[in-house]
Amino acid sequence: MAQVNTHYLKLQAGYLFPEIGRRVKTFQEKNPKADIIRLGIGDVVLPLPAAVITAAQKALDEMAKPKTFRGYGPEQGYPFLIDAILKNDFAPRGINLNPSEIFISDGSKCDTGNILDIFGLENTVAVTDPVYPVYVDTNVMSGRTGEMDAKGCYTGIMYMPQTPENNFCPRIPSTKIDLIYLCSPNNPTGSVLPITELQKWVDYAKYHGSIILFDAAYEAFITDSKLPHSIYEIKGAKEVAIEFRSFSKTAGFTGMRCAYTVIPQELKLPDTKGSRVSLNFLWKRRHTTKFNGVSYPIQRAAEAVYSAKGKKQVKANIDYTLENARLIRHGLSKLGFPLYGGENAPYIWLKTPNGISSWNFFDKLLNETHVVGTPGVGFGPHGEGYFRLSAFGFREQVLKAIDRIQNKLAF
Repeated sequence: MAQVNTHYLKLQAGYLFPEIGRRVKTFQEKNPKADIIRLGIGDVVLPLPAAVITAAQKALDEMAKPKTFRGYGPEQGYPFLIDAILKNDFAPRGINLNPSEIFISDGSKCDTGNILDIFGLENTVAVTDPVYPVYVDTNVMSGRTGEMDAKGCYTGIMYMPQTPENNFCPRIPSTKIDLIYLCSPNNPTGSVLPITELQKWVDYAKYHGSIILFDAAYEAFITDSKLPHSIYEIKGAKEVAIEFRSFSKTAGFTGMRCAYTVIPQELKLPDTKGSRVSLNFLWKRRHTTKFNGVSYPIQRAAEAVYSAKGKKQVKANIDYTLENARLIRHGLSKLGFPLYGGENAPYIWLKTPNGISSWNFFDKLLNETHVVGTPGVGFGPHGEGYFRLSAFGFREQVLKAIDRIQNKLAF
């Protein structure tokens, strides 16, 4: 008899955002006239930049003509997009990468989960806490963990607290960990790891033979010139780190689906016989077996992000979102909430008032102000007592949400 993957049964209460959707749907059914403002899930609302639309339309026109029609493309990505990435995202920062080290995909969420395919189940895992839920859930699904304990932690995963007390810089483990997830700018806290802290992690990984899985999906929102955008700005990182990048929040591609993963050729680990194996080779083998590549029109659209007009239009959208974040921070600071993030990231991380739990604050905010955010505990045990607000939204709605929270939220 066929059997299910029982590791899925360890997952608790469903994925965070569907649970939010369920609660909002229930509220909406009971209050059909309520004007709900959604600042929870980090989805973009601004239209795609005009340069992106033009490029996509031109590519679609090519697909309509026999001489320019394209079928299957290279699974790793078209050279024109890979070259644009190398020239614009890395070369200006003094980072030299080879085209073979870039893998175009349909999303960083997919890649951060799928990357586990090339690592053995015996590898130990560490995540920051709070953390993007996908890192934890995909390890549970793959069988690297035990059950969830009473504190909300899965056995087999090391949870590294990042809190205001440690400036959201997780402590280096005192023991050997094989796979380490770092996200900077961080989702959900909005914090950014400085060069000095990242160097400590790279040094640790080199010493122990560990791999850093570095999620840089929000690097375009960094405004402080002293903060690193890529882990490869850190000495020695090519030997220990895989980096994930996305066009989703940078250029509004959440509905278009395009991202990329960087795996340097220097990155090697031993197999069971002690031979050094290239992770780049393994990922390419996985990529070409399980993925047929991002469509040609989408990749042309992504290439346009790096054009002169594209850069200007993308920056305008990012500036718009960061101004939303500034307004949220300024507005809620008047209520005395301790606030974090929102300066180099599109997320504001706030401490819930009067010790109220994250989910109770979610329900209170929804019921009293009709504003949706994300309960911090959904990102891990150390997220309890905190709440995330997203700056992705239309200005009018953001201002309305701030006004409601200031004037309607009662304690």
